[in-house]
Amino acid sequence: MKFNINIKKLDERAVIPTYGSEYAAGADLYACIGEEVTINPGETVLIHTGIAMELPLGTVGLIYARSGLASKKDLAPANKVGVVDCDYRGEVMVALHNHGLVPRTIEHGERIAQMVIAPYYTAEFFEVSELSETVRGEGGFGSTGTK
Repeated sequence: MKFNINIKKLDERAVIPTYGSEYAAGADLYACIGEEVTINPGETVLIHTGIAMELPLGTVGLIYARSGLASKKDLAPANKVGVVDCDYRGEVMVALHNHGLVPRTIEHGERIAQMVIAPYYTAEFFEVSELSETVRGEGGFGSTGTK
């Protein structure tokens, strides 16, 4: 399913998100920075994209790591999955964290993350005195087994 998303460039050097292949779920987000940024081991740096967007009502932009950047450079979003709400109109930024042991450099125009646009539900929450019974019950972490 395709739909249009309005993008506003906040910096003329910004790159509009692109898909790496015909069936890619995530659109690549690009760094829009004046000079190279070095991210030291254990450090998190907010990387600008230079864009703002207007997501359709009922959708959310979920920002994930790019597999190559995470596996080859140890860089991934610090919050694991960033959330861009459909009513947000500010600049999309990515908090990149260096999980590795050596400093890594990000250059202007480099693909830094990918954004998947997904529908979402909202709920009304009701306090009750009892919940319905299930086989699992209150079994938490590891309660369903490991194999």
